[in-house]
Amino acid sequence: MSSAALTADGAALPRPAVNPWIIALAVTLATFMEVLDTSIANVSLPHIAGSLSAGTDESTWVLTSYLVSNAIVLPLSGWISSIIGRKRFYMSCVAIFTVSSLLCGLAPNLGMLIFFRILQGAGGGGLQPSEQAILADTFPPAKRGMAFAVYGLAVVLAPAIGPTLGGWITDNFTWRWIFLLNIPVGILSLLLTSRLIQDPPYLRRKKLAETKIDYIGLGLVALGLGTLQIVLDKGQREDWFESHFIVVLSVIAAASLLFLIYWEWTRKDPVIDLHLFTNRTFAAANLLMFMLGFALLGSTVLLPLFMQTLLGYTAEQSGLALLPGGFSLMLLMPLVGFMLSRYDPRKMMTFGLLALSFSLFHMTNFTLGVDFRTVVVARMIQTMGLAFLFVPINTAAYAFLPKEKNNAASGLMNLARNIGGSVGISIVTTMLDRRQQFHMNRMGGHLSVSSPQVQSMLQGTAQALVTRGYSASEAMQKAYALLQATFARQASMLAYIDNFWLLGVAILVMVPLVFLMKRPRPGGAIAVH
Repeated sequence: MSSAALTADGAALPRPAVNPWIIALAVTLATFMEVLDTSIANVSLPHIAGSLSAGTDESTWVLTSYLVSNAIVLPLSGWISSIIGRKRFYMSCVAIFTVSSLLCGLAPNLGMLIFFRILQGAGGGGLQPSEQAILADTFPPAKRGMAFAVYGLAVVLAPAIGPTLGGWITDNFTWRWIFLLNIPVGILSLLLTSRLIQDPPYLRRKKLAETKIDYIGLGLVALGLGTLQIVLDKGQREDWFESHFIVVLSVIAAASLLFLIYWEWTRKDPVIDLHLFTNRTFAAANLLMFMLGFALLGSTVLLPLFMQTLLGYTAEQSGLALLPGGFSLMLLMPLVGFMLSRYDPRKMMTFGLLALSFSLFHMTNFTLGVDFRTVVVARMIQTMGLAFLFVPINTAAYAFLPKEKNNAASGLMNLARNIGGSVGISIVTTMLDRRQQFHMNRMGGHLSVSSPQVQSMLQGTAQALVTRGYSASEAMQKAYALLQATFARQASMLAYIDNFWLLGVAILVMVPLVFLMKRPRPGGAIAVH
């Protein structure tokens, strides 16, 4: 038997009963639906708040509740799969997600909508890890790159198109359809999964064994990750540690997660297998995946916001500016998956990090007069870097793990990306606000109303307004308002540049981490242990 057909422990991979690519497409369907739901509701919050007679601050719990339950289930998915079977767990998650989507679309008030979003997040939390584990078991190592390319398209494209799609649905129909559209997709996914997917023999054997439930570990996961997600999602809105609420939750999150690490490390049957991190390739892959989520979601928040607030684009126009990047990603992902069987994935990851970093540094050259084409090109360079990162990182993460660890590994990898995305969004939104204020204060120190240049600008603007029918006093007031608006726009532009620079540096310093990974054998095969 060729080495490409062996797993990390030397066992032969079972041949799936159907074409593995049909299985890949079947499981990717539900994952795309779930990842899309993490971002599609963002732009609909004002409509949801108005429809349900709720305040804007209250409506943000529609997003937070989903992220909290999603984060809790992610690392537990491998443990649950080992007890009830992966197929049963996956189908249960799809069913819960689909039914709760229907309930979200029918919710009569905000309280019920938030409750149904918690259920939806819990169902969605098991989809991505289960799909990755299914792909890792279905495809031999030499072909995993192409399989993870299909998965990567769903995970990377969905957050990018989510806000634009959500805005279009809300404007043309009603916000309820962003949830109701999940129903036919969920039903189709359930039908395909029931017919195509089977648990591998090692999972069927394991689930018959007696399993002692680690209730303390379960409680610590829920408390630690739940409070952490609330802190990351609400921190900027509550002014971080100026808020007693955020301080208390931060202390609870830190204490719970630290004790969780100690508890799970010393348990014989932990709910989260932290010993996987003793494998340096897997540990490095998780850190890289964290930074990938950090840069991907951080920039996905920044770019549309920049285009709509400073360039005056509509939501549709900003979506069109990001669309070519999505097309380039669709073309590059399969190519990267094909190249993985021939080239060292570490070199591909290095190229991806450098390309991603370069694109972010290129964005620091943006100005208030930047044209549509420049934004499109910058985004396309960025997606090229993402394509050369997502697939190799996922492939390398499983390269030196025994197949029995695939479920646990996939949960941790997805948790790393999701938490990285939450941290990225929190940092860029906080930094955008703080750096704008910083630049306004700094620029204000060099701007005086008595300055001849300022007076000349005010007089010229006022005279132009007088010719349009304004009185002298009204024209001067509007001239001051226009000067203040220009001042604020310049400060905001500098704040965006600071954010792009921060993201570029954060990605660049990850390059040495790539070389901590072990080198896989040529052809995608794995060293047999």
